Amino acid sequence: MSADSSEILAAGGVLFRSLEHGVEVATVHRPRYDDWSLPKGKLEPGESLAAAAVRELQEETGVRARLGPWLRDVSYAVANGRKFVRFWSAEALTSADFTPNHEVDELRWVSPATAADLLSHDHDRDVLARFVELGPPTSVLLMVRHARAGSRDRWDGPDRLRPLSKTGRKQAQAIARLLPSYGPDCISSAPLVRCRDTVAPLADVLGLPIADEPLLSEVSYRDDPDATLKRLHELASQAGGVAVVCSQGGVIPTMIATLAREARQPVNVDVDDVPSKKGSVWVLGLRDGALVSADYLDRPRR
Repeated sequence: MSADSSEILAAGGVLFRSLEHGVEVATVHRPRYDDWSLPKGKLEPGESLAAAAVRELQEETGVRARLGPWLRDVSYAVANGRKFVRFWSAEALTSADFTPNHEVDELRWVSPATAADLLSHDHDRDVLARFVELGPPTSVLLMVRHARAGSRDRWDGPDRLRPLSKTGRKQAQAIARLLPSYGPDCISSAPLVRCRDTVAPLADVLGLPIADEPLLSEVSYRDDPDATLKRLHELASQAGGVAVVCSQGGVIPTMIATLAREARQPVNVDVDDVPSKKGSVWVLGLRDGALVSADYLDRPRR
């Protein structure tokens, strides 16, 4: 689903925390409507849907969160038109510092089953059902295809040193604005200038180093694809959550197709036609090493 230009844009999520007895999700009570809903809210001018989701989750619950898999887009009628809301799975990174206010006067952490009974609206229950279907990921991989580089024909030096073009630098800045909403723990890159430069602005924003990973290059992948796959799993698991990896067009599509074929449950990936435009991002949710979700951001702005 995509938003109509006339729709009011909003974003939110199924905010979850993992406890010894299982997963709890956040539900909020809105006194204006006297209803229970998932936390969400309208975009501010110039704000992306992802950034709005993280901000609204914190404003309504007092919890700092990071996004995971996309769950569902919903559209419904409101008093002054229609509202479009994008929902993500969102992991709580802090405990709640909730203060009741005129928009949200109560926060409840409950089991997904209890939340399904508590929520007032069908569209929220549909979003929650998708969260339950996927389950919370144990790790997330943000697979970045390097941004557009300068012309190969006009470059005299070694190909590994070929820099980004003006368009590529803009794409790198867009990635740096979007991916902090996913809360990366580490950044790795194939050791090519155009790959490192694609994630360099993101690294600056997050204050993280960029680790060179030769196994993410096309040359290494052609020589030993199993080693590249193993390294991807290691990067995700050692981060304890979210890993950014920047690679090339000869690696990403076949790697994602392999992960999809090995998945224990159906994943929305056409293994015969995996897109990977320059400057694009795949958000891959994994549980215990197996792929459970795959979201493609061909133009990572929103």
